[in-house]
Order: sequence, then structure tokens, then C-alpha cells
Amino acid sequence: MDQKENGGKPNKRPLIYYWIGALLVIVLLNMFLAPMMGGNTVKEAEYNDFLSSIDKKQVQEVTIEDDVIYYTLKSDRQEGNDIVYQTGRIQDDNLVDRLYQSGAIFSQKIVREMSPLLQMVIFIAVPLIIFMFMGRVLSKRMGSMMGGGPGAMSFGKSNAKIYVKSTDGIKFSDVAGEDEAKELLQEIVDFLHNPRKYQEIGAQMPKGALLVGPPGTGKTLLAKAVAGEAEVPFFSISGSEFVEMFVGMGAAKVRDLFKQAAEKAPCIVFIDEIDTIGKKRDGQFAGGNDEREQTLNQLLTEMDGFDGSKGVVILAATNRPDSLDPALLRPGRFDRRIPVELPDLQGREEILKVHAKKIRIADDVDFHEIAKAAVGASGAELANVVNEAALRAVRDGRGCATQEDLEESIEVVIAGYQKKSRVLSKEEKEIVAYHEIGHALVAAMQNNSAPVHKITIIPRTSGALGYTMQVEDQEHFLMSKEELENKVATLTGGRAAEELIFHSITTGASNDIEQATKIARAMIAQYGMSDSFGMTALQGVSNRYLGGDASMACSDETQTQVDRQVVEMIKSQYEKAMNILKEQEQKLHELAGYLYEHETITGEEFMEILNRRQ
Repeated sequence: MDQKENGGKPNKRPLIYYWIGALLVIVLLNMFLAPMMGGNTVKEAEYNDFLSSIDKKQVQEVTIEDDVIYYTLKSDRQEGNDIVYQTGRIQDDNLVDRLYQSGAIFSQKIVREMSPLLQMVIFIAVPLIIFMFMGRVLSKRMGSMMGGGPGAMSFGKSNAKIYVKSTDGIKFSDVAGEDEAKELLQEIVDFLHNPRKYQEIGAQMPKGALLVGPPGTGKTLLAKAVAGEAEVPFFSISGSEFVEMFVGMGAAKVRDLFKQAAEKAPCIVFIDEIDTIGKKRDGQFAGGNDEREQTLNQLLTEMDGFDGSKGVVILAATNRPDSLDPALLRPGRFDRRIPVELPDLQGREEILKVHAKKIRIADDVDFHEIAKAAVGASGAELANVVNEAALRAVRDGRGCATQEDLEESIEVVIAGYQKKSRVLSKEEKEIVAYHEIGHALVAAMQNNSAPVHKITIIPRTSGALGYTMQVEDQEHFLMSKEELENKVATLTGGRAAEELIFHSITTGASNDIEQATKIARAMIAQYGMSDSFGMTALQGVSNRYLGGDASMACSDETQTQVDRQVVEMIKSQYEKAMNILKEQEQKLHELAGYLYEHETITGEEFMEILNRRQ
């Protein structure tokens, strides 16, 4: 849990512990240090105990004053304890004689006092030093709770990480699958190396470049590669690090960051997740006291104020470009917008090869086939695929990762690990087998449908009891209305098989229903594939890099008509899937039985059985 709780207020309990600790140290000093420095430990004693010690001849020394008696015991002296007992004096004429008879020694003063100088050192100087030390500790503690780390109490100091220029840093060769982005950034690198040729022609380098794209596509890696290629200092800071508890501190950190950048020019300043401080201003805080708005205003001012010809380049990354303030995106601030999209087939193959260099891998691995199966995967996910393949090879006792390891690791990333602890009953296993073959049969019997690559009924940790994997032969960027309808029919094929064979339906089709409904609604409200509405946008999509949040932009009456058409489309595709399965019922039984027996079959095995003559 973060050190801020209850709506951003610092957690004060640890601070109380520090004060208690300081007080305990002072008490311990009084108890133990004072005797060591020349004083006695004085204990109260009862008068009867004093008389008893006299009778037992245990009293070593005694000092008698008007109303107080101080004495020490022989046993304490033998043990090395310097303890003086104090008791009140009672009128007793025989007391002196009894002490003489017991062998006690009369002393002028048993209690030894410290010198005034030593008392001042112990009881004033030492506690003062302790409290000064605790003050420093508390200052650092408060600084960390205010979000700025150990140096946060140095108000306005930027805590950007600075990577000095290095010849062995990340290069463009370490980044694969983003050729267009690298080409656009190469110009910035060339400017930092040869600014004069740009100045001679009068060209000005963009002050800032904004990297936009889905998570995991390598935006931060590209920024580090620019710094590595240019061999200049690289300032890296997250947008959230500007957000502070006190108003004005974020703006001060922006000023300090640009001041440091100007001192180390030429250099690169990289702000990750800039949408944290760069969100659109909505006028909610018209008085200008909003900390985030002040930080944004300072960033805008600094980007306007610095001279781009000095070689200070601002790079920023975000996966929410639609939420950024328009003033931040205008020419003169972030002049260049560089998309870092999900890699295509060739890009995925190159990324796999780059990460495969880090592990021992078999010579016969076909990266093209792996890249085809990993459609829609980001660079980070592909790196995870390669690492999972290496881990699987180690678990199985092999010295290198094979094609099978990489194919299985794709399934791990998509659907999770095999859940060996989940054992299906015979009835459930049979239902799942027919369900998955229903998907595969409907897909195989339609034109414009992706070929079946693999079918399995082994449960996965994602919750799936089985799945059918389809892989396109070539990269696909557009989908026709017929292809989308076929996809909906394929999704309904599992439920149709259950109803056809078992005359009952189960909860296993819940994810299929969700996906089919989403596709059908997008066809009607977003892609203009409805005869009733034509090319009318009835649904808007925001945050497309973060999954896309769809929202209807039409009247309630129109939305009711859309809902009706969605239901009709899914029903018609369900009937289509049912008719296909009825025509291929014998193959449905044969394939389901084979899958039930083997649990996993490949696309080649599936097509061989399907095309086999009766």
C-alpha cells in the first residue's frame, strides 16, 4: 500500500514511533549512562530492611544525615554494583552502636555527584544531538510520504533519472517491428549529431515528438534508443512524478527539469505517461489553484521558452492521446506525432528474432509460423512468448527452446497455463468436445473464414475449458461484411452443437455470446453495415489504444432499433450454424470423438478427418 492513505493524507503513525524512540533513548541515557560517567544509582529502601541488613552484618558503608540515611551493601560491592540505598531516619539512640557492632564503615558522603559540566553534556547536549538527528530522519520520512522520495523536502527539485551518454546503450538495432517510427526518430538523432547542416538551410528541428500507441509496443524503448544512438544525456521522468501534495511543487519540478536539460544540452528529455499532467483543462478550477493545471501551464511555458537550436529534444509517450490538452499538441510544442502501433506479420517475426537471440533456441524454429499465430500481439507480449518458451524448455529438461515450446507459449499468453488440477467429468468433457468441434466445423464449412489451426479441450488458468484457434494465412487489415457475419456464425457454432446433440445448453458459451454481440453491434452502429441506418455513425469509440470504450450516440428510439437488429443478426447466424452442423452431423460425431480421445488436435488432423470419405 502507498504511504499516503485516507485521500492523500500522510500516515502519521510511523512518525509517532520516531518520537517515542527518541524519548526512550533519553530515558535510557539517564538510567545507564549517568552511573557510568561517575554518578551512583540511588534506590529507595524501607527502614526495616535497613535494620535487617545491620543485624545480618551486610552494611558496607553508611552516611547519616539529619533526616536521611544512605548506605551500601557488601553483596553489591562484591558483585561490582555501585548502588546506594536511601531510607528515612527515625530517632533511635542505639542505631550508631548497632552499626559499629555490625562492622559498618561511617563515611562523610556515599553519593557521588557528577560534575556540572558532565551533567550539561549528558542532559542537554546529548538529547539535543538526538533530536537533531531525529529531525533529519523525520524530514526524509515526510519527503518520501509526499511522493518525492528522500529528496522531496528540497522543494521544487526534479527527480528525473539521468542516463549519461554511453556507447553500449540501447540502439535502433535493438528495436524491431517499428520501422516507420525509427525513420521519423532518426531525423532527430541526425540533428543532434549534425545541427549545423539544418541551421545552414534554415530548418528547425521539432521541439517535441509525441509517441502514441497501445501499451507494450515499445514507446519507452524507442526513446532510449534515440538517446543511445545520439550518445547524449537522457532525462527520464514519469508524468505522475510531477503530481505533488502542495500546490506549486509540480510546476517547480518542471522548471528545474528544463533548467538541468539546458545545462546539459544537447540532451533528450523523456516524459512517460504525459497524459497524467497533460489532460484537457475543463475549467472546473477557474481560480487556477489546481496543482495539475499549474503543472501543465508551466510545461507549456517551458516548451515555448527554450531554444530548440541548442539541442534539447522533448520526447513524450502516451496511450491516451485523445485526452491531451490541445495547447500541448500544437506546432511549436509537440510538433511531431509518431504512431507506435501493434506490429504487423513481418514486424512480429523480426521482434521474435531479436528476443530469440537472448536464449538458446533450436535451428529448425520457423519464426514466420509463430508470428502468424501471434496475431495482435504487442512487442512486450512477444518478448514474454520467447521467455515462456525458454522456461518451458527448462521445465522439460531440454537444452534449447523448440517450435513446440514457442507455440505452447503463445497459448499461455492468450489463454493461460494448462490447469492440470481441474479434471472434467466424462459428461462435461464430452460437451466441451462437441462445443469446440462445433466452432471448428462451422468455420471450416464457410468461405472467407480463417483456417483452423488447433483445437483443445484442456482447461486453462484463464477459465476457458477449451478453445479453437484460427490463424489467417496472410495479414488481414480489412474485413468484409461477409467475413464478419461468418465470424459471428463461428462464435455461435459451439452453442448450436450443444443444442443439436444434447438438446440442452450450458454456460460454456458466455464468452462466445459476448464477442458475437460486440461484433454485431459494431457492424450496425459503427461500420455502417445495416440497410436501415446506412452510413450513419451511431456509436463512438474512445481510448482506442486501451481496448476502446464504445458509447452509443443516438436517441433511445434509435438504440432500441439497433438492439433489435443485433438480436436478429445473431439469430440468423445461429440458424446458419445450426444448418451447417445438421448437414455435417456425422462428421461432428467423428471429430468430437477423436478430440475427446486425444484432448488436443492440430488443424491438419482436423482437415484430414473432415475430408476423409465416409
